[in-house]
Amino acid sequence: MLIYNSQLKKLILPEYGRNIHQMVGHCLTIADREERNRCAHTIVAVMDNMFPELHSEADYKHKLWDHLAIMSDFKLDIDYPYPVVARENLDTPPEKVVYQLEPIKQRHYGKIIERMIDRAAQYPEGEERDALVMLLANHMKKSIYQINNEVVEDSKIFNDLARYSHGAIRLDPSTHALHEFQVAPAPQQPGKKKKKK
Repeated sequence: MLIYNSQLKKLILPEYGRNIHQMVGHCLTIADREERNRCAHTIVAVMDNMFPELHSEADYKHKLWDHLAIMSDFKLDIDYPYPVVARENLDTPPEKVVYQLEPIKQRHYGKIIERMIDRAAQYPEGEERDALVMLLANHMKKSIYQINNEVVEDSKIFNDLARYSHGAIRLDPSTHALHEFQVAPAPQQPGKKKKKK
């Protein structure tokens, strides 16, 4: 009868696979401490070969020894070359990230656009400010177009810009034109090839 992995003991760190976990289990059964140390070093060397991309990290060797301790359920009594992570530190939740919840005037523009308009309004008059304002206006038009596929008039964007900037940014539709956006056509499914007779 076949034995499926789902019937076997759950792996603690599944990225290393069942063979590494079995090697760690064997290492736990070795009575001689020196032999156990040699076995642990061999296991870490195999783990190191499995993930060569970790070599670019500064403390990757330390991380491998931590993983060995975790896979042995902290029961492996060896001379670790690094201080390993404590069991109680494994389940410590991350610190809560505090978000500043601020009301958004129009959700399709988002809070970042509001802040960028405030910064643009504080810029001194000149080419840099004009370029930034046009970028913002084009992005605002694209944002509206993503939720509303109908034609968006430039004058609506210019009015929104003036309102957001409290009148500091005013664009004239007769002298300023924004990009025209269109919905990209859906990719066509390849048709069936006709058989040659």
